[in-house]
Amino acid sequence: MTLVATLLCTAVSASAPAREFRTADTQNEDYPTVQALNYMGHLIAERSNGRHRMVVFHSRQLGEEKETLEQTRAGAIDLNRTNVALIGTMVPSVNVLAMPFLFRSLEHLRKVLDGPIGAEILNSFEAHGFVGLAFYDSGARSIYNSVRPVRSLEDLKGLRLRVQQSQQMSDMIRALGAEPVEMPYGQVLTGLANRLIDGAENNWPSFVTTGHYKYAGNYSLTMHTVSPEVLVMSQKAWASLSPGEQATFREAAQRSSIYMREKWKELEERSQKQAQDAGVRIVTEIDRKPFEAAMAGIYARAERDPAISALIERIRNVE
Repeated sequence: MTLVATLLCTAVSASAPAREFRTADTQNEDYPTVQALNYMGHLIAERSNGRHRMVVFHSRQLGEEKETLEQTRAGAIDLNRTNVALIGTMVPSVNVLAMPFLFRSLEHLRKVLDGPIGAEILNSFEAHGFVGLAFYDSGARSIYNSVRPVRSLEDLKGLRLRVQQSQQMSDMIRALGAEPVEMPYGQVLTGLANRLIDGAENNWPSFVTTGHYKYAGNYSLTMHTVSPEVLVMSQKAWASLSPGEQATFREAAQRSSIYMREKWKELEERSQKQAQDAGVRIVTEIDRKPFEAAMAGIYARAERDPAISALIERIRNVE
């Protein structure tokens, strides 16, 4: 009986105390990333027999991305879905995934993320105060504005374009000849409506679900970055879990990534159709070569770091 009691106590102590995990996402309730986080929460609750649950705070309820990332690193927020361009200010290796014109297609990106390179990048988060759990799709980012269709670098001159709060993204827009305006995601609609900015750059769903298409009627398929979203966990929350529970969270995150891809594909198609039906002018005929050539300085600076240079080369070589 003493042995059995000891074993039971050991089993209980191997699990973390029951708790709620505060999870942040800036997108609205029905956005694919939020749906994926809710799906992950369902898996966590199911596999922990209801002991653990994720509470997803969507629509910037916990703040803008920059603020929530700082809170996640401090342990005030447990999980956070964010774009790699923004977290790249804290985890330098992630900036590679936001390099302009690096990925040839969505398929190329997925082969990188689902392979050893993706695993290495997720593991690199721990040295900077986060635990990387999974990547989510984010489609291709393109330029939209209210002034004129963009077909060439000449068309970009003088345009004030919102970018994420990221030096790399500002450098990219400046290299293309436009004026970057770093601005939180939640302020872009007001910026467009009040003419504080001429446009921005983002994917189809973000362009439509936010209502940006109502004020920026020119969408040019520059597809300059095909950078993913990433789901991270605070090290404090991670350390509160047993090894078995950590494995459960990783597996649930990976399954939520697969779930999200299907939801993303559906929303991307609906969003593009909605923009077309609303009369948005979609520019498809763009000579990308001058755009790519304008990125030479950005690549030269990034490749001064031998590790970053090697990583870029490995990504380019993925077939």
